[in-house]
Amino acid sequence: MVPLKTAEVQGDFKKVSDIVKSGEKVLVRRPRTGNIVILSEKDYKELDKAKRNLEYMRKLDDAWEDFKAGKVVVKTMEELEEMGRCE
Repeated sequence: MVPLKTAEVQGDFKKVSDIVKSGEKVLVRRPRTGNIVILSEKDYKELDKAKRNLEYMRKLDDAWEDFKAGKVVVKTMEELEEMGRCE
C-alpha cells in the first residue's frame, strides 16, 4: 500500500491512477477526517464478492443451526405440488 497525502493526490491524480493501475492500493492520509483507500475496480469487486460470500455462508450456518434445532417445516410431495398450483 502506497501512503500519500491529500495534497499529493490532488496535485497529481495521474500518478495515483498509475499506482492503482499497477496493482497497488493507495492510502490517502487525512488526519482530521479519516484515511481513505483507493483501489482498482478489480480489487474492489474481489473484496465485494468475498463479503457477499461471507454473508451467504453465515446464512447457511444459521439455517443449519435452525435445522439441527428442529426448526423445520415438513411437506409431502403432494402438498408442494398443491402450493405450486396456487400461483
